[in-house]
Amino acid sequence: MQLQVARIGKPHGIRGEVTVQVLTDAPADRFVPDVELTVEPARLGPLTVSSARWNKDILLLGFHEVSDRNGAEELRGAKLFIDTDDVQDDDDAWYEHELVGLDVRVGDEVVGKVSGLNTLPAQDLLIVENVDGEEVLVPFVEAIVPEVDVEAGFVRLTPPAGLFELNAPDTQETPDDGEGER
Repeated sequence: MQLQVARIGKPHGIRGEVTVQVLTDAPADRFVPDVELTVEPARLGPLTVSSARWNKDILLLGFHEVSDRNGAEELRGAKLFIDTDDVQDDDDAWYEHELVGLDVRVGDEVVGKVSGLNTLPAQDLLIVENVDGEEVLVPFVEAIVPEVDVEAGFVRLTPPAGLFELNAPDTQETPDDGEGER
């Protein structure tokens, strides 16, 4: 399966380097010299990384196939992908496509399905659609999500009290504006 790891931005300099929006949590592992990346649109690739360096907080990539600014300009907006079959994974790491559709269980009771994954700098959040069709954000940490079994098709939660009720419409209180009944 193909996993998007970056989107190419504008050219940088005259030697064919481009800025990239990094969409992976392991850029040091993904953007090393001689790694071949699949490109969308396909007419632009594949591309082989020749250099990767940081300029402040921006990753700059060079490719063997691109040697000047004009070539780099043609890449603007292209998406870069890796083949996940070629990547060694952690046992405790999952891609969003592996999680979406899994049953969410508390104990043995199914309380919803995983509908997505938000990857954030502080921690990831599982997006769970509960049995009422409402979206609940669940911190994807071992204390709350101790078991992920992709083969069996479920994740098990040990949620803190009130997690599933936190954003439910019928439990939200109206703010007290100081002008209650008299």
